[in-house]
Order: sequence, then structure tokens, then C-alpha cells
Amino acid sequence: MSTLMAVPTKDFELPASQRRNITWMLYLGLIALAIAAVNGLGQALNYAGIDILGWFPGMDTYYQGLTAHGVLMALVLTFTFANAFLALMTARAFGRPLPGILLSAATWAITLGTAFAGYAIFTGKASVLYTFYAPLKAHWTFYLGGALLVISTWLLSAALFVALSRWKKENPGQRIPLLAYISILTFAMWDIASIGIAVEVVVFLLPWSLGIWDGVDPLLTRTLFWFSGHAIVYFWLLPAYVSWYALIPKQNDGRLFSDGITRLVFLMFLCLSIPVGFHHQYSDPGIPAWQKAVHGFLTFGVFFPSLVTAFSVMAALENGGRRRGGRGLLGWIPKLSWSDPAVSAQLLAMLVFLLGGITGLINASYNMNQVVHNTTFIPGHFHMTVGTAVALTIMGVAYWLVPWLSGRQLVGRKIAVAQGWVYTIGVLILARGLIQGGLEGMPRRSAVVASSYMGEVPGWHWAGQIAGIGGVIMFVGIAMFAFVIAATVLFGKKDETAEIPVSETVLPPATSGWEAKLDDIRLYVFLAVVLILIAYGPFAVGYLPPKMTAPGFGPPFF
Repeated sequence: MSTLMAVPTKDFELPASQRRNITWMLYLGLIALAIAAVNGLGQALNYAGIDILGWFPGMDTYYQGLTAHGVLMALVLTFTFANAFLALMTARAFGRPLPGILLSAATWAITLGTAFAGYAIFTGKASVLYTFYAPLKAHWTFYLGGALLVISTWLLSAALFVALSRWKKENPGQRIPLLAYISILTFAMWDIASIGIAVEVVVFLLPWSLGIWDGVDPLLTRTLFWFSGHAIVYFWLLPAYVSWYALIPKQNDGRLFSDGITRLVFLMFLCLSIPVGFHHQYSDPGIPAWQKAVHGFLTFGVFFPSLVTAFSVMAALENGGRRRGGRGLLGWIPKLSWSDPAVSAQLLAMLVFLLGGITGLINASYNMNQVVHNTTFIPGHFHMTVGTAVALTIMGVAYWLVPWLSGRQLVGRKIAVAQGWVYTIGVLILARGLIQGGLEGMPRRSAVVASSYMGEVPGWHWAGQIAGIGGVIMFVGIAMFAFVIAATVLFGKKDETAEIPVSETVLPPATSGWEAKLDDIRLYVFLAVVLILIAYGPFAVGYLPPKMTAPGFGPPFF
């Protein structure tokens, strides 16, 4: 039996300055979650046909509110959590602090990025949604904010790689601790994937918004966005996987089966999650069908490591449940830590993610995609993935992480347990309505109240009503979470005994053979680059140079 860590918890402590930086990034993300939830409630009421304009902050127009919801939830929350959580996990794995200057720089960058982007959104100058496709044009502060958000992840990644280099010098010949390995691979994947969105923003959209370019190339910038845009899903998801693999088994008295399989899963995400962007562009002209087919094939390939994750994590949970006395085929399930809000929230996130993954396969299929493209089926899908697998896992992690960082006991433990269930019920109802409507052709990103045609299809009306009910229940769940976290920070009893729950593996890391070679991260980065060149090279050769002809314009306002 082998531990995932290099040092026991009692021997680990962060310098006060680094603890403050990690705490602030986490809190910034949770504030963004709260604001996004308010605007998400507005979106749900919109589906139910209730006029929302002017009711909510940042909802003077429908698209302003939708942009606020998407950017705060899908970019600010996920980036701040990944930075804070994986920084802590890597420092914990190595038993040493991270480079303080880089960590501080990442904190400043993500704070300023949030401020710039937030200013543009809430002043009505960037109602372009979180996908911000050209030729929709935002104020330059929005693009600068987005660039700073990405830069913060690069700075944090640099801190992790510097820490890895220092650890290797002090521990020659030793395997990289698994917790550090999977945290660093998450950032390695994103470092490559984020090149697309960085080029789109810095080379094209930011100069365009400043008047340096008179026009823009919509297809090229859209392709650059989706170069990053599908891989970003895994930058959202892999921090949750880090918790599911490395922490959740311990919290249920279980053990992860294999060190090597876990490393292999994250390597597959590194290699396969980027060259799949064209499956978001099946309906786009200008991209040959055979190139879309290559991306479609690779999309089904990247589903495989998630299947392995399902079996690996379930095996670890079953191990824990049976060690607690579970008997029979399913008797281990009630023995899991359902009374621990940090665990129950993540277990529910896993269950919903199973449904989200299945609907994702529908999106990836060319023929099926033509049925659901740009319908409410799509937000139904991603509210079960990023909206639950990621967001609810973040909430679950926060139930132990906030007490660890603040040195205070969790307040309202029973409310916290109920919160996960309330949120899950809400998202399942919301997704049911959106998916039903999508299968009947109900369009996404539409201001229902201002759209007379929405009442002409009976199925759309009932689907919207169902989605609205689910959204209200989800909002109640997030309000319960916000209450518990705020009460903990403000009124929780002082308690310095909290620990980081790190799991053990049944099979230890191999010291020779193919498994030992998995630590050569550079080899797999090279393989990822080769696959990207195969997937995107023909398009670049056949399409470039850019066609900078499209003028910018703002979205319709309702």
C-alpha cells in the first residue's frame, strides 16, 4: 500500500502570505458564483416566460445577463478554483511552499482580470456571451480582462513547474507524488490549449476593439476560440477529478486502486482533449468535412479516460463502503459518507455527471449534433457537466477547504448536506426541461419574453416552465451554500485541527517499466503537439492568411 503524498498532513504548513493568496482566489471565485447564480435565476425565469429585465444586477438586457452568468461561472469561478485548489494540492504533495512571487502575480492577474471583464459586462459594454465570437464586438476592457485571466493560469502553472523542478533536484530518482503529478498535468494541458484563445484575444480581438484593425476574420477567430474552447471543459473538470481520485476515497475510508492507471488517465486528457474543437463547428462553412470527421473521431477518444475514471473512482468508493461493513451487491453505497457535506455534494456531482457525459456523446456525433445544434439541449447538457460535476464539486470541496484555510469549524452542517440534494434536484429538473425543449427545436440564447414565436409551439412552453422551476430550486441550493460558507467565515468556532484528506493507493507507483516512464511529461507534451498539428495543420495551411473583412457590431437588445 502506498500513500499519494510525500509527507503526512501534520508536517505540512503554508506560509501566511501563500495561504492568503490561495484563500483570496478561492473567495473571489465563490463571490463570482454567487453573482452568477443571481443572473442564472434570471435566465431560468426567462425560460418560464417571466420578464426579468431590470430585476437583477447586470440584467438591463437579456444578453448582458447571459454574459454575466456565463463569464462569471465558466471563466472566473473555474479559473480561480483551479488556481487556488491545485496550488494547494501541489504544495501539499511536495511538502513545501510554492514560489511566492509567481503565486502572488497569479493572484493579482486574476483579480485585475475579473475587475476589467466585470466592468465591461456590468456597464453594458460587453454583451457578447462567454464565447465572445466575432464579429460581436466588446469593449477593450473585456478582452484585456480575459487575457489577464488566462495569464493568471500561466503564472500559476509556472509556479507549479518551478516547484516540480526544485523537488526533483532534492529527490533524484523518485517518482513524482501522484497528487502533484495530476495537478501539474492539468495545467500542462491548459498551457497548450490556452494558446488558441490567447492568440484570438491578443492578436485579433483586442487590437480590433481598440481600432487598430478595421475588420476581423470570424471563422479564424471562432476556430481559435474552439481550439481552447473544448479543452477548457477539461480545465474545468480535471480539478474535480483531482478531488475524486485523490481525496474522496480517503473521505470514505477507501483506497484508490492504481497509481499507474490514474497517471495514464490524466495523460490521455493531455493528449486528446485539444484536437477536438471542430466538433463545435460541425455547422460552420469553410472547414472541410473530413477535418470535422477527424475531430469527431478524437472526441469519442477523449471520452475513454472519463469511462476509466468512472470505474476507478467507483472501485475506490466500493472499497471504502465495504471496509465500513457494506454487504451485498449495492450494500456498500449507504455506507459512504453521505452525512459529510464535502462528500455527499461530490457523490451527487458524480451521479449527475454520468447523465451529462451521455448527452455529450450526442453533441459529438455529427448526425445527432444537427438535431440539437443551437437548441436548449446544449445548456441542458452543460448544466449537468460544468453546472453540476464542476460547480457542485467546487461547493463540496469548499466545505472542507474553507474551514482548513480559515481555521474555523463549518457552520450549519445539516444545511450543507441538504444543500447538495436541493441543488441536484434543481439541476435535474432544469436539464429535463431544457433537453425536452431542445429535442423539439427550442432555440438557446433567446429572450423568451420578447419572442412571440415561443408561444406557438406547445412543447416549448412546457419545457420552459419545467426549466424555470428547476432553475429556482438550483438558486435556493446555491443560496444555502452561500449562507453556510459566509456563516463559517464570519462566525465559525476557531479550530486548527482540519486536515487535507489525502488518499492511499492499493498498488504503489512502479519504480521500473512502462509506468515509471509516465513521469516523463515532456514526451507526452510532444505527443499532444503532434496530434494537434495533425488535427489543425491542414486547416491552417488551406485557410491562412486571415480575411480581416468583417466589421464589428453589437448583439440585439431585448
